[in-house]
Amino acid sequence: MSTRSDLPAWVDIGLIPALNLVIAFIMAGLVVLIIGENPIKALAILLGEPLFSLQGWCNILYYATNFIFTGLCVSVAFHAGLFNIGGEGQAYVAGLGAATPGLILGGALASILPNALSQPITLLICLIGSFIVGGLWGLFPGYLQAKRGSHIVITTIMLNFIAASLMQYMINRVYRPTGNQAVESRAINDAYIWNLREIGNLFGAKLPSTPLTPVIFIALLAAFAVWYLLWRTKLGYEIRTVGANQEAAIYAGISPPRIIMITMMISGGVAGLLAFHEVLGPQHKLLLEYVQGAGFVGIAVALMGRSHPVGIVLAALLFGLLSEGGTQLSFEIQSISKDLVVVIQGLVVLFMGALEQAFHPLLQKFFRQES
Repeated sequence: MSTRSDLPAWVDIGLIPALNLVIAFIMAGLVVLIIGENPIKALAILLGEPLFSLQGWCNILYYATNFIFTGLCVSVAFHAGLFNIGGEGQAYVAGLGAATPGLILGGALASILPNALSQPITLLICLIGSFIVGGLWGLFPGYLQAKRGSHIVITTIMLNFIAASLMQYMINRVYRPTGNQAVESRAINDAYIWNLREIGNLFGAKLPSTPLTPVIFIALLAAFAVWYLLWRTKLGYEIRTVGANQEAAIYAGISPPRIIMITMMISGGVAGLLAFHEVLGPQHKLLLEYVQGAGFVGIAVALMGRSHPVGIVLAALLFGLLSEGGTQLSFEIQSISKDLVVVIQGLVVLFMGALEQAFHPLLQKFFRQES
């Protein structure tokens, strides 16, 4: 999130993104107007209802949790000069690392330890397992890029399809209980992340029904860890150096192949934390397509957040708002489908990413006149 010397920092970081966001919503309003609906009413539902209710905010934070993980996944790779668009597959395959300890180890620990100990230990193992499996799935294209010269974009695209096929086979043939018609694993009862309402019931507080879990704090901790890694450690310096100039990195004694593989492993591991959140939290089981496109949304989140953890958290909140507001919008206005929300998200990405420089010349001229 670097600033430019010819504009004040508050203009570059605050005003320009705000203007781009306003224009994006204006363009989205025109789309709504074209299909014959009231754009002001649609915008009020899209933004107003989620922002002015506790349940709306809980759902925004739920979506944002997944988008933070996938946005950080893309961001880590960006800093090494890599375009990892395989976060969808990495998060999907990581479900094996999240579900397997919960299904197998959870029951074994529960038989010898009290729940107060067995569940936290199982959850910790599932958290580590999801990170490791996601990291190994990310390491594979990293190895191909570093050792075989395969383009990271091509390999990560292909591995998304391989991940989908692998998970369909594993869930259907290995994890699905005999006689169960639904293609999903059995419920994971010995490693379960409570949602906000269930936590509130422990203290006698009546909270709205929501999929939000305490994993939001793990997502924020992951954002801090990525920031610390990239800007406060030797490895982070090496990652950014390789991303900026590989020849200079080699001259400085840094091995680009080693850094590429390590970076992709970390990138995939962060994406894999989404599996921990979904499989052991809202879904409570391993089922098909639980990632629901969050890996691809993470690309837009990283672009909007300028590959900085703070920007990624803010962008994830925005896309969480659009996701929750889009659900409300499609429910209350029947002629507006969920696909229109994808159009609105695309307009936001277009103006916040590709056209972020559109207002720069005008603002530059204005502030020169003011000075």
